[in-house]
Amino acid sequence: MTATTDGSPGAMKPRAAAASECADHHHTDNTRAPDVIDSPGLAATPGVTDAPDVLAAARRATDRAVEHLLAQQDDQGWWKGDLETNVTMDAEDLLLRQFLGIQEEKTVLAAALHIRGEQRDDGTWATFHGGPGELSTTIEAYVALRLAGDLPDDPHMERAAAWIRARGGIGASRVFTRIWLALFGWWKWDDLPEMPPEMIFLPSWLPLNIYAFGCWARQTIVPLSIVSAKRPVRPAPFALDELHTNPRLRVPRKRLAPPTSWEGVFQRLDKALHVYRKVAPARLRGAAMKSAARWIVERQENDGCWGGIQPPAVYSLIALHLLGYDLDHPVMRAGLESLDRFTVWREDGARMIEACQSPVWDTCLATIALADAGVGPDDPALVKAADWMMSEQIVRSGDWAVRRPGLEPGGWAFEFHNDNYPDIDDTAEVVLALRRVAHPDRARIRATVDRAVRWSLGMRSRNGAWAAFDADNTSPFPNRLPFCDFGEVIDPPSADVTAHVVEMLAVEGMADDPRTRRGVEWLLAEQEPSGAWFGRWGVNYVYGTGAVVPALTAAGLPTDHPAVRRAVTWLETVQNDDGGWGEDLRSYRERGWAGRGASTASQTAWALLALLAAGEQGARSVERGVSWLAATQREDGSWDEPYFTGTGFPWDFSINYHLYRQVFPLTALGRYVHGEPTYPGLDVREGT
Repeated sequence: MTATTDGSPGAMKPRAAAASECADHHHTDNTRAPDVIDSPGLAATPGVTDAPDVLAAARRATDRAVEHLLAQQDDQGWWKGDLETNVTMDAEDLLLRQFLGIQEEKTVLAAALHIRGEQRDDGTWATFHGGPGELSTTIEAYVALRLAGDLPDDPHMERAAAWIRARGGIGASRVFTRIWLALFGWWKWDDLPEMPPEMIFLPSWLPLNIYAFGCWARQTIVPLSIVSAKRPVRPAPFALDELHTNPRLRVPRKRLAPPTSWEGVFQRLDKALHVYRKVAPARLRGAAMKSAARWIVERQENDGCWGGIQPPAVYSLIALHLLGYDLDHPVMRAGLESLDRFTVWREDGARMIEACQSPVWDTCLATIALADAGVGPDDPALVKAADWMMSEQIVRSGDWAVRRPGLEPGGWAFEFHNDNYPDIDDTAEVVLALRRVAHPDRARIRATVDRAVRWSLGMRSRNGAWAAFDADNTSPFPNRLPFCDFGEVIDPPSADVTAHVVEMLAVEGMADDPRTRRGVEWLLAEQEPSGAWFGRWGVNYVYGTGAVVPALTAAGLPTDHPAVRRAVTWLETVQNDDGGWGEDLRSYRERGWAGRGASTASQTAWALLALLAAGEQGARSVERGVSWLAATQREDGSWDEPYFTGTGFPWDFSINYHLYRQVFPLTALGRYVHGEPTYPGLDVREGT
């Protein structure tokens, strides 16, 4: 199905606590994945199996994939695939428009068409393809369809409502779902956790100040603190009694945890904040809301969005509107217009909302893929991509400077417009992409890269590793707040981001730098007993392992190092019978799913990248994986991949990056055919 995107910009890359298959310190669930996944694959290895034939098939597949990917480049030099998440984006967009009184029939009908199309046979909605039904997602989808005119006694609605009631009804849903319902009187504000706007005044060294939260949570919590203080209620267009297990007793009774436990401490803190609300000095509260509003407005991007991601945008618009910003105010008008740029219209008339957009990430990965696949380093497509990426480098400070004051900026964000929140992962990959291009202005490349390297080194956390957006964002307290049940809200270092930085530093000739060696030591210490590494931003151990092994070998670890050998053994152990690799998102919660799932193009490619970096070019596992990629490629050079292999919050918020199915297989095939990458754009660097 072809999709067209209305506009250009947006993004989301947040952080989460790990659950894992491989080590008890991640979780202790002993659930075992089924031996056979109910999905395509897991049969015999498709295609050819003799080495010469595999190489010939790989060459043909590489050529087709190169042609397909080049055809997708924008005239300005960038690539961007659709970013698919779940229907809460669409439901909350309709709820926002209902709250602001700006509903349009075309928008409502198109959104409802998409939401209905995502409903499962059991009446539920999941958060990822093939996943289980999820309560809060199902509630929000149900309410959105009610707004679109679907009736409670429609069969698909009856199935959804019955499933919701069987799982505890609205009272068992997450806080954010109940906030949306409170906006229309379907839930009482008194029965929600408090998040006072006065927290905007807490200094950065105190626990629970706004900078103790990850940037994605920070951007959401600040506007919601205004909404929580104002407690607005719009007239409900209908009742939702059918979604309660007992309409007379809507709030489930819950005993307080012992006061000596962290849960008990934060439950009592929330009770204290409810009391404080009744006695809060009016002048202090008013000043706090004004400061919060100023904080929000100062962080609006040039395209009108906030942080390049949809959730903070919708809450910021509600908060500012409650403070008197009318819909024609330039800030509100720009914000509403920005949301339209997150819209993907399908051929059947359905309308899907992207949570964010990923042009910088997609462009650097596409550049790497094409270069590794043999496209000339001075090819106009790569030079144009390099020019666009260099123009997107962020040279002003953002929220990251709260912990790193005085550090010269120089990173890249994930999206078109997000100058406040560049991220370290994109920055490392952009540098690796730029170094693959033989750009005519070598001095410009060098200056751009040197600035990026200095910023990346300055963003290292105290433990020697790197997170996505902030340094040392590791407070244990934000995740314990009753308010924060929507996913990970802090941004500690992760193996995948650290690996990309280590690889980048090694390419820059800094493999022996003490900071690089410290990163290598941290990665070695993070290896699971199985031999895998946890994947924070991709699913999951296959992604983490696919990132770490190439970084370690680039940094000088020999391929016979015990850590590399353990990783190879693990990957060979979890290879599917069809020759590919796959891993279900349930691996974040259930140990039996680690490395288990239907074969996908992107995850097969990640495994191959690790094996090739480990010196396994002639191994049977590699030839089977390459053969699977060649055999499953479509005639147009693309691959199908309905499965979600990216993460926003592991398990809680999953992502299907539609370009992953192109760039990673092409990178793996290219390295199989042409060997390890080369760096024609690399020259002598000045000191860092």
